[in-house]
Amino acid sequence: MSLLKNKRRISLRQLKYGNSETRVAVTILFFVICSWNAPAQENIRFRVACWNTENLFDTHHDSLKNDYEFLPNAMRHWNYNRYKKKLSDIARVITAIGEWNAPALIGLCEVENDTVLRDLTHRSPLQELDYRYVMTDSPDLRGIDVALLYQRDLFKLLSSRSISIPVFRQHRPTRDLLHVNGLLLTGDTLDVFVCHLPSRSGGAKESEPYRLHAAQILRTEVDSVLHTRLHPQVIIMGDFNDYPNNKSIRKILEAEAPPIRSDSLDIATHPATSPSSLSPLKLYHLLARKAKTANFGSYKYHGEWGLLDHLIVSGTLLNTSGNFFTHEEKAKVCQLPFLLTDDKKYGGKEPFRTYKGMKYQGGFSDHLPIYTDFELVLHRQSSHSHRKQFSATTLAQ
Repeated sequence: MSLLKNKRRISLRQLKYGNSETRVAVTILFFVICSWNAPAQENIRFRVACWNTENLFDTHHDSLKNDYEFLPNAMRHWNYNRYKKKLSDIARVITAIGEWNAPALIGLCEVENDTVLRDLTHRSPLQELDYRYVMTDSPDLRGIDVALLYQRDLFKLLSSRSISIPVFRQHRPTRDLLHVNGLLLTGDTLDVFVCHLPSRSGGAKESEPYRLHAAQILRTEVDSVLHTRLHPQVIIMGDFNDYPNNKSIRKILEAEAPPIRSDSLDIATHPATSPSSLSPLKLYHLLARKAKTANFGSYKYHGEWGLLDHLIVSGTLLNTSGNFFTHEEKAKVCQLPFLLTDDKKYGGKEPFRTYKGMKYQGGFSDHLPIYTDFELVLHRQSSHSHRKQFSATTLAQ
């Protein structure tokens, strides 16, 4: 009797759902209909940020570096609790910059060594975002370097290298340039340069030749990429210790605001890029036009805001007909309220620093972060294969 009942159940199922051939056919039809309704492409936000974190030092002495200022027994009394708070604060800022999604790439300046990067990415709240990093190991006397954090599901690291800046005249050694090459989900390569050019210590005019020297080395390295890649995509970011109208930016890199269309409705606030005027071998400064407006900048000096931190791209990355592009209107200085404090001397607001002089404030940095959004376009026919390639190599990084 039980066998008959089972046979009855089978026959009833076949009556209701059809036999196996019918179910397969219905399933195939369902996926075909879904594919018809699926968008032809997927647009992914790819946020790139850069920030001078101002003296991210650990609490241990490096015998080869002059890091005495940031030790527990020094005048600043830099201790483990303050260091841990600084890491948590940096993680908070990076998370806030990303809003709902973690930034794909983050260039960092003034990070001391591998220890602080490891602590930041694995022992602070940032560990939840699963960043990987590469960094330089520079001859800078204080031991500070530059680094790049990256999200492995959006950027596959291919190579990274430090580019040294030979000592210039009587000046002390400076930070290396960081050149990182990686693969995007589109299958195209992206070259990223993270920079922290020589400081203005001793005076802006007196120290300018050293920055021009470093900028020329950067220019040579970037030109090599622009002229050897079939489809050059270059991002340059960092603290240049110079403003957009200074020679290192204007004459050496020749980076200027993107060309605009003459028929743009509001050139001052919403300039429309002129595609016909773009050159893939030229460099364009995403914040140069905004930097001309009053009270705009990432750094405040003697009551005046100015832009020492820069986002520069090759012309290819402004071409909206490509698969990876941005626009100058997407580039911003991050002015989160908690990053600012009252400027009691000059009025208005100023960056909320960790120290003001020798006094510990518990703030973040003397610089504000900058960022821009790229649009990464994945076409339906290539999306699956590129994602599969990324998934296969994620564990290797």
